[in-house]
Amino acid sequence: MRPRRVILPCYLFFAGLTFSGTVQAQGVPAHAEGLREELVGVSLENGAKQVGLLSIKIGSSGHSRLAVLLPGYPSVFRPTVENGVMTKSRLSGNFLIRARRHLADDTIALLTVDCHSESGDYCSSSYQASAERQAHVQKLINEVRSRHPSIQGVWLIGTSMGTISSSFMPTYAPQAYLGAIHTASITNPYAPNSYRELRDFDYRKSGIPQIFVHHKNDPCVLTTWSDAKKISGKFDLPLVTVTGGSGFSGDACNAFTEHGFRGKEQEVMAAIGKIVKTGKVEAFEI
Repeated sequence: MRPRRVILPCYLFFAGLTFSGTVQAQGVPAHAEGLREELVGVSLENGAKQVGLLSIKIGSSGHSRLAVLLPGYPSVFRPTVENGVMTKSRLSGNFLIRARRHLADDTIALLTVDCHSESGDYCSSSYQASAERQAHVQKLINEVRSRHPSIQGVWLIGTSMGTISSSFMPTYAPQAYLGAIHTASITNPYAPNSYRELRDFDYRKSGIPQIFVHHKNDPCVLTTWSDAKKISGKFDLPLVTVTGGSGFSGDACNAFTEHGFRGKEQEVMAAIGKIVKTGKVEAFEI
């Protein structure tokens, strides 16, 4: 599928599958503060690889929840890990990636998912909506759980284009997930340059809890709050509304506008963390 020319959050580089150490040196990037990180990879068919970034709060262990983060456009982030933290990526500005440190805690471990190694620079929407995507990510999740047997449940968390994955993956394996959280979700698949895969999507199909998190003033025509409200009402699903923020910059669908919850990262991640740990939505407005 030809890549659509729409500016959605985010950008990274892949540098092998080995863990680079656990001692954090001076100059740790702000997005990695307090984290111990490593690359996890599994082999796919035809020599391809599926890679993810495993992030754990320093000093924590025995995590019972795994939050699987699915970043936005182009959903290819190719992380580099050095001295136990991610130092480079094509998507460091993405909301889920730059704010991940606010979600990792004593209960929640994080797995940020790259696109498969043969995807090139664009993780197509058709692939993200496919059973193949679920199978590839599931293999990676299984590898993480084999290393961390204390994990009892998995939540999917997508943002923007990544919500194609967080929406479709549970439909192929609902038993694999406790729920899915869609942030700045694709709510207008009929807009120009949007993603038609989500046309008439039935969020009840998987049977697992689905939660939407949207900024009320999201300026991106593909991810409007008004459309999120319609979807949540149609399917009787919780909608967490975010207001405020600061430091907005860039085009409407960029990660540093309200679309990427700029200035509200910590509060949004705190609300997501409570959902992941309890399965309940405690706040409908942030």
